[in-house]
Amino acid sequence: MSKASIALCIALIVPQIAYPQGSDASTGAADEEEYPIKYSIYSSAWGTRSNAGLRLIAQNLSDNEAVLESITFIDEDDSLVRTDLNLEISVPGHGWAEKEMEYVDLLFGSECISRIMEEDWKLVEISNYTLNPSVRGLIIEDTDSFRIYQCVRNVQVSWTNTKTGNTNAHTEWVLYHFERLLIN
Repeated sequence: MSKASIALCIALIVPQIAYPQGSDASTGAADEEEYPIKYSIYSSAWGTRSNAGLRLIAQNLSDNEAVLESITFIDEDDSLVRTDLNLEISVPGHGWAEKEMEYVDLLFGSECISRIMEEDWKLVEISNYTLNPSVRGLIIEDTDSFRIYQCVRNVQVSWTNTKTGNTNAHTEWVLYHFERLLIN
């Protein structure tokens, strides 16, 4: 695959990210302290193609307790098609919380996700963070030498600071982290 076709693939795959109020759209820098709730969603169903449940683990980077109210996944082509995760999970300041839920299909509404699932990749997690900020939005092409792929999509998140009572609703990105074993 040529460099030009890889660049075109990346441009087609990576969606435009909406920047919430308080962020700098000209530089793409969001105010990380404004949205202190980080989370990951896991399911054994993604590896076994069963209807096993979902597990959400949330971290609160702020000093105050927060309630992660909901995460809404919206179809990229039809904004009327949505899946709401109504969570109501309380996360202590500088603490962690987790929640077990029934299985909900979060693999819809994205050409990138549909294409990768058809190619027999395994979805490992969905999260609104990455350990290395320099790889945000990075798509690693499926070649003979790589086994990791990430799709990016936007979700709507709502959370409440229990000390102030302020509810925050914003659009942010999540990463779908895929893996595939190399076959020699």
